[in-house]
Amino acid sequence: MVDYRKLVAEAAKAKENAYVPYSQFRVGAAILTDKGQIFTGCNIENSSFGLTICAERTALFKAVSAGHRKFQALAVSTDTEEITSPCGACRQVLIEFGEDIEIIMANVYGDYQVFTVGELLPLAFKPEKLKEERLT
Repeated sequence: MVDYRKLVAEAAKAKENAYVPYSQFRVGAAILTDKGQIFTGCNIENSSFGLTICAERTALFKAVSAGHRKFQALAVSTDTEEITSPCGACRQVLIEFGEDIEIIMANVYGDYQVFTVGELLPLAFKPEKLKEERLT
């Protein structure tokens, strides 16, 4: 069972390291591996906006670079009053590792909503689908 509050707290703590001189929109993320290890990340902006990286991908890439490939959940924390969901690019990258990864989206107060990445990205592009389509 995933401790949502703990994962949200880790994401909120990671948010403090965000580098956001342009948007001032801080985001933190914490991803939980199938082995119970947590990796965190924050968003890092760049003056060439296309080179900016989101907190969700930062956390995921840290985990993958440490050898992890299976994940239970990812928490995202922002400074907004409303719940903010991961962007489309992050959803696409996350779904590569499984449709059932729980995404916990938290606001500045720690209120949160939980969806799977599959629910956030229906009809996702996946190589397996292409292989199946070629066979029919």
